[in-house]
Amino acid sequence: MEIAFNGSDYHILKGVLSVVVSDIQPLTPKRRFMSALLGGRQDGRVPVGNPTSVISVEVMDKVGIYFPEAHLDAEMMAELAATSHELLGYDTVTPYFSVQQEAAALGGEVDWGGPNMMPAMRDHPMTPPEKIEISEALLEHPALKVVLDSLTILRKHYGDYVAVCGKVMGPWTLSYHVVGVEPFLMMILDDPDRVRRYLDVLKEMTIMFARAQYQAGADLVTIADHATGDLVSPDTYRDFLIPVHREIIQRVGGPNILHICGQTIDRLEHFITAGFDCFHVESKVDIESACQLVKGRMSLVGNINNPTTLLFGTPEDVRADCIKAVDAGIDMLAAECAIPLTTPLANLRAIAETAEEYRRTK
Repeated sequence: MEIAFNGSDYHILKGVLSVVVSDIQPLTPKRRFMSALLGGRQDGRVPVGNPTSVISVEVMDKVGIYFPEAHLDAEMMAELAATSHELLGYDTVTPYFSVQQEAAALGGEVDWGGPNMMPAMRDHPMTPPEKIEISEALLEHPALKVVLDSLTILRKHYGDYVAVCGKVMGPWTLSYHVVGVEPFLMMILDDPDRVRRYLDVLKEMTIMFARAQYQAGADLVTIADHATGDLVSPDTYRDFLIPVHREIIQRVGGPNILHICGQTIDRLEHFITAGFDCFHVESKVDIESACQLVKGRMSLVGNINNPTTLLFGTPEDVRADCIKAVDAGIDMLAAECAIPLTTPLANLRAIAETAEEYRRTK
């Protein structure tokens, strides 16, 4: 595909973009990505996706749409999300760029940031679990409705050609938002029953929002639950989150990706036990060991390094990381997490370019 655009006149969803199909692929981007996600047929071209944000300042400059407005306006959110396919060549579009949409709906005060700053919480509601009410009325909160509306726009525009990826925060992440990271982690030791009560009530937000995203047009949903390998032990994940995640997956019922940062090789078996279709693995994890351990029981997407390779490396460095991951047997290529906002555009493009040039042969 060749894409013609001219600076801020590049409007993907308004019919101005010129797209010329130069060859016909055996699989559409959507079929390629969804097949890999669920362990199915492939055509040699490793899929490329973005379970988390790949929006950079350069990307925003190309379309003339910027943070913070894109976090709160559905058309802007959808148009900016479309750049992952139209500008970068990925097989997915994902319109959720931060981790704060549910936090705002749950009563947190959010600083929505700017072109050079991701959104961040200013405070935490500190609501006791017994006082948290999760109802469908929350889906009308502007911070949630904007995601649902943008998914509908993207589904209408791309139909069955590109995979539309939703994203929700899991109950562990939502507990951080309600309580604060350090207080919640201390609660694991001081009051584990209270931890379970928070997870039990907040899982309903995850389930409700995920179901709504499928209904709005998502083909799959990433569940970002930041029980990171650096802060949470595999035993803590096993004891607190396996049953909760299993219930979420069963009740949501759609294709899914789990996103947890950090060194997680010691809990991949737990993720399989929980029942996830795919895990978004980061660069701290040895990808060859991870692929051997998983052995087709769960797909893996990732694990291109953000702080070294994508942010400060060259396209050649990106290509080397991609080839290493493909040779190891990774199912889909992606940045390991939401990219730094100053990541060079050429490095983001190099992931899909490498996938196209370096095809899997076995």
